[in-house]
Amino acid sequence: MSRPRGFADEDLMEGTIEKRSQRQSEIMARLRGGRTLSVTALAADLAVSDETIRRELRALEDHGVIIREHGGARMTTPVHEGPLHQRMEENADAKIRVARAAAEFVQDGAIVFIDSGTTSCFIARHLADRRSLTVITNSLRVASDLGGINNNRLFLAGGQMDYDYRAFSDHVAQDYVRGFTPHLAILSVGGISLERGLMDFHPGEAAMSRIAYATSKQVLLAADASKFGRYALIQTAALSDVGILVTDKPLEEDYARAFAHAEVVIA
Repeated sequence: MSRPRGFADEDLMEGTIEKRSQRQSEIMARLRGGRTLSVTALAADLAVSDETIRRELRALEDHGVIIREHGGARMTTPVHEGPLHQRMEENADAKIRVARAAAEFVQDGAIVFIDSGTTSCFIARHLADRRSLTVITNSLRVASDLGGINNNRLFLAGGQMDYDYRAFSDHVAQDYVRGFTPHLAILSVGGISLERGLMDFHPGEAAMSRIAYATSKQVLLAADASKFGRYALIQTAALSDVGILVTDKPLEEDYARAFAHAEVVIA
C-alpha cells in the first residue's frame, strides 16, 4: 500500500505515519475555531519543534485543508465534513438503502468492528434485531444503538472524544481497537479514487480505518455513489483491500474493473 501524500521517507524521523496523522488532527482541532495560529504557538502546544509543525502544515496545505500565512496558518472553508447530525442528513435515502443491504452480511453471533461514519451508523440501526453480536466501535452512536440489547457484547474505544463526529479516534482509541480481530469490519469512506484509492477527511478516522483493514478477516465498505471520484484528505487503503462493496448505483466501467476482485452489491 502506498503512503499517504505528504509522508516522505525523511518525515518518518519525526514519528510513525499514525503519529503524524494524530498530530495533524490535533493541529486542525486547534485551527477549527477560525483562528490564525503561529508556528511557534502550535509547536509549544504540541511539544514538538517548529520545523515539525512546518512539515505538518505543508502536508495539510497540499491537501487544501489549511492556508499557510506568514509565521502561521488558518483553516480553509469548509474545515471538515461537518457535524455528525448534518452528515447523517446528506444523501440519507441512498445511505439507508446501502445500510439495509450491508446489514444482510451480519449474522447472529458475529464479531464486527463498525466505524463512526454516517453510513455505518445507519447500518448499526439495521442490526438492532441481531442477537449475540460482539461489536467493537469508536462511535457513540453505534454503541448507543447496539449496546445493552439482545445479549450483545460491546467494546467501545475510549480516549478524547471528537464532538463533531461523536466518536473517539485519538491514539488511545487506536491502540484499543488494534487489539481486536473481528470477523468483519464495516467501514465508511470519505472519497474513492481510481488513482488514490480510499480516502478520509479526518486523520484519526483514517488511522482507525487502516487498523481495521489490517486486523479484520474481511472488510465491507459501505459507500453511496457520491463518494466515487471524490477526493479526501488522507489515504486509508487500496481499492484491492475491500472484500465487499455495497453501494446504491451500478459502478462505472473503470470502477467495475477496479473492484472486480470484490463482491459488489447494488442496493
